[in-house]
Amino acid sequence: MEDFEILDQPEILSFLFYPRRDDIHIPDDESMMSLVIPVEAGISVSCMFYISGKDDPSVLFFHGNGELASEYMDIGATFNRIGINLFVADYRGYGGSGGQPSISSMIKDTQPLYAGFKQTLNENGFHGSRFIMGRSLGSLSAIELAGSYGGEFKGLIIESGFCDITDLVRQIGIPLDPRNLPGDNGHSYGLDRVRQISIPALIIHGGNDSIVPLEEGEKIYANIGSKDKKMVVIPDADHNTIFLVGMGQYLQELRDFIKKNK
Repeated sequence: MEDFEILDQPEILSFLFYPRRDDIHIPDDESMMSLVIPVEAGISVSCMFYISGKDDPSVLFFHGNGELASEYMDIGATFNRIGINLFVADYRGYGGSGGQPSISSMIKDTQPLYAGFKQTLNENGFHGSRFIMGRSLGSLSAIELAGSYGGEFKGLIIESGFCDITDLVRQIGIPLDPRNLPGDNGHSYGLDRVRQISIPALIIHGGNDSIVPLEEGEKIYANIGSKDKKMVVIPDADHNTIFLVGMGQYLQELRDFIKKNK
C-alpha cells in the first residue's frame, strides 16, 4: 500500500474532510443494523447496514466528506426497495468513529472495513453477491478496494467521484514535490489504481457538478481497466442533487448494473 502521509497536511485535510459526530441509534426492527469495526488498536469506525434480504446483493458504500452513515436511512430504504442491501461505512472522526480523519488512514482503513463487512455478511447469513461503491470522497476508498480485492466483488460503482488525488491537491494550490507523492513517480496514484481495475464498472456523474467536475468522472471512465464499463451522466444534476434530480435514471442504471453482474 502506498504511503499517503505526505498528503496529511492541515490545509489538505481541512479541504477534504468535514467530520461530524453522531451517536448511532440501534433500531428495534430488522431493517437496519448499527455496528463498529476496529481499524487499529483503540480505534473503531462506525457503520450502518440497511437490509433488504439475506439473498439480495450487498453494496459496501463509502460516503462523501460531509455525510454520515446514520444519515443514509432514506437512501438505504430506497436501495432496499429495489432489492439491494446497503452497508455504509464512516471515516475516523465521523459519526460514532474514533480518531481523526486523514488521507492515509482513510486508505489504510479500507482493508479492515472490508474484513468487517465480510464478517457481518457471513455471520448473519447473507448469501448474495457483493459490490463496492464510492460517492465523492468515498470514490478513493472504493477504487482502493477494487484495485486490491477486485476479484471478490462483482462490480464497482462510482458516483460523483474522482481518482486523481494528486491533481486535486495541485488544484487547491498546495505546493508538493511530485517526487514525494504516491503513485508512479508522483504522477497519480489514483490513475495507477484505476488502471488496475478489471471488474465491471458503472460511473455516475452529474452534468452540472460544481464541486467535482464531470471531467473527473470522465477521467475515471477513460482510464479504468474494466472491459465492461458504462458512463452515465445525470443532466442538470449538481454534486449534492444528483440523487434527487435524477432518481429514476439513477436507480434504473444501478438496478440494471447489479442485475446484469450479480
